[in-house]
Amino acid sequence: MSQPAKRRAKWFRRYQLSLVIVDLLAATAAVVASFAFRFGSVDDSAGGRFYLVLTALAPVAWVAAVSTNRGYEARFVGVGATEFQRIFQAFLQLTAVVAFTSFVTKADLARGFVLLALPLALLFTIIGRYGARKWLHRQRGSGRALSSVLVVGDASAIEDFTSMVRRDRYAGMRVVGACVPGELAIDEVTITTLNAIDVPILGDVDCIRAAVSISQADTVAVVSSGVLGPEKLRSISWQLEGTSTDLVVSPGLTEVAGPRLHIRPVAGLPLLHVEEPQFTGFRRVLKGAFDRSVAALALLLLSPLFLVLAVAVQVSSPGPALFRQVRVGRAGGTFLMLKFRSMYTDAEARLAGLRGHSHHGDGLLFKMRDDPRVTPVGRFLRKYSLDELPQLVNVVRGTMSLVGPRPPLPLEVARYEDHVHRRLLVKPGLTGLWQVSGRSDLSWEESVRLDLRYVENWSLAEDLLILWKTARAVIAGSGAY
Repeated sequence: MSQPAKRRAKWFRRYQLSLVIVDLLAATAAVVASFAFRFGSVDDSAGGRFYLVLTALAPVAWVAAVSTNRGYEARFVGVGATEFQRIFQAFLQLTAVVAFTSFVTKADLARGFVLLALPLALLFTIIGRYGARKWLHRQRGSGRALSSVLVVGDASAIEDFTSMVRRDRYAGMRVVGACVPGELAIDEVTITTLNAIDVPILGDVDCIRAAVSISQADTVAVVSSGVLGPEKLRSISWQLEGTSTDLVVSPGLTEVAGPRLHIRPVAGLPLLHVEEPQFTGFRRVLKGAFDRSVAALALLLLSPLFLVLAVAVQVSSPGPALFRQVRVGRAGGTFLMLKFRSMYTDAEARLAGLRGHSHHGDGLLFKMRDDPRVTPVGRFLRKYSLDELPQLVNVVRGTMSLVGPRPPLPLEVARYEDHVHRRLLVKPGLTGLWQVSGRSDLSWEESVRLDLRYVENWSLAEDLLILWKTARAVIAGSGAY
């Protein structure tokens, strides 16, 4: 094993062990709490001893279930919602096993103990995993716990890959060099392009092993396999044999997540099967039910806050408490979106005179840090996104979701490029990837990219993760004006 691979393996083994400990502690806390709630104290009867043994073994069974569902594999931990999906799958699997075993053996398990222990184990594990992930992100943000990547391909593909990796500082990759097809290694445009992004050319694709040794890379990423051809790609894999260096190949698809990608071998050729994004079906029904239930509960719990904010808006400036605006929803249909009014009533009339001060030069979005049309109370509402709360009514009505793309104006949609219309395949959201990735600080292009990523790869696990991140972003009051 090469030295970089050893270093990478060492830090990941430590992180992997920490996840096992987190899961064991979470499951232990869950079963102990459930035991105390259900039985109160330990007795010396056979039944009491049985539940003590069960309490001792349950954390091990939980870790085994997580491991069976590949919850400790490097490719699933640290980024995205897939890690939490694996934990949820382990919860479902263990629940099914306990139910089946209890039925077959006719064991008289206390339902209160089981029904409390498993959901608590799931909850505590997710909280613990989230804490571990934040620690890993801090490590990666300071340049540690990274994979050193040697990129193989043409200059434009290497440039795109490098910019994406550097933009996502939590991805866990650091580009340390590049190899390009033979004739491109001395091409002036290639050299200029890679010099501009500070990526050294370490040779052509016939000297990958030497380039790995020079760059101390632990991963080789092939980002333009079509340029290389299958023979060269196979040669690269042979060169890396015995080095413990990972080989990853980009399929050329951007913003398409792993759950939609599957390898289908045909006549010895591995074909990448890309599943269609799901816009209908049971998962959509489940998402709609979840959205409306949570929104209705939130409206009930927040009704006193609504009253206080409505009074504050009306007292601060003349006009109604609520602002209604036509927005475009799913499939291009329009609806009236509700917000607490954060601007003076003549805001629309004053917009034309402020166009030149927008922080988005393309004109599709108008965002201004010190917008004079915003009232003092409105500035506070916007900082903490309190002006968005009435959109919970839109969610209950079914015109919006809790999580989805940003709800656009009809004028924006009229100027969309063809691919941007994919934002309208799903309901717009009260929050979304755009909300947890910079809010008003995002450029138009970045906002579109994030919305399309959500549309292509949405899942309930991702929705829950975005809702959690939204709460943190709102409390911090970052990126909104």
